[in-house]
Amino acid sequence: MRAIKLTFALTLVVLPATAQAMSVAEFLAKANALKAKGIMAIGSPDIGLLKTEMEMIGAAYRTDVEGARAAGRTPHSCPPPKGSAKAKLGGKAFLADLQAIPAAQARTTSMKDAFYAIMRKRFPC
Repeated sequence: MRAIKLTFALTLVVLPATAQAMSVAEFLAKANALKAKGIMAIGSPDIGLLKTEMEMIGAAYRTDVEGARAAGRTPHSCPPPKGSAKAKLGGKAFLADLQAIPAAQARTTSMKDAFYAIMRKRFPC
């Protein structure tokens, strides 16, 4: 019984952090803070947080694109095959695209929505 209560309590703590989408403004604030720390940022939990956020968004994006193609629909964007040199979205260019989003919009735009818009712009069908 004690283990069940502990598991439930941990779920309440972890679930809100993972269920809520990160906004562009939050992502940029964390990225800029890490950049300002330079080498001292190594070991920061925010590195893992940002990496995980982008991995989850990237996986969802690929699933959506592949699902549309498998269903015979045109996907919203047409990226090159995963792993190809053209498929690489450089960190500096990606951050520049995010920073180009007006501050008021960045506060209310999820990273997923921003990523999809950037991919649509870079890889139109």
